[in-house]
Amino acid sequence: MKICVFCGSSSGFRPDYRDAAVALGRAIADRGASLVYGGSKVGLMGAVADAALAAGGEVIGVIPEALRDKEIAHPHLTRLHVVGSMHERKQMMADLSTGFVALPGGLGTLEELFEIWTWAQLGYHRKPVGLLDVANFYEKLDAFLDHTVEAGFVRAEHRDMLIVDDNPVTLLDRYENYQPVALAKWIGPTER
Repeated sequence: MKICVFCGSSSGFRPDYRDAAVALGRAIADRGASLVYGGSKVGLMGAVADAALAAGGEVIGVIPEALRDKEIAHPHLTRLHVVGSMHERKQMMADLSTGFVALPGGLGTLEELFEIWTWAQLGYHRKPVGLLDVANFYEKLDAFLDHTVEAGFVRAEHRDMLIVDDNPVTLLDRYENYQPVALAKWIGPTER
């Protein structure tokens, strides 16, 4: 397993967020999986990487050259890939990974989460995608996603593809038994 983690380059205001990043990094390493992430040494990104490394895990970072040049690249990773753009970064992270987890984060985290989930919906990959819901960080987003189904914009099967859990160990356990949705079409039967 190679688990890609999307998360903030900030640590946020609650210690729970950092604690969850540490717990997730440890849980990934403890099961012999590798961590794939954005390659930074700061915020939750640095915390998840440091925890996985401290637990003896393999940590693979992927960072755009412009961010590396701002001296935020983690200096002690197993491997650091330096790429030319954010698009290349996301593609490489997707190609390297067998599953995806979003910790708390900002716009970049949300953008990465929704893009990789959309790719799953479209059948571009068949890998699990989930949220580690730390201290109810994603509670309102989770409710809004239910609303998108009720409003007819997201199919229930696609909504159910997003695995939500508040415990990193049980979240990763659920990944091991993940069965991708197999729909013939991603649009509803009345749309053409």
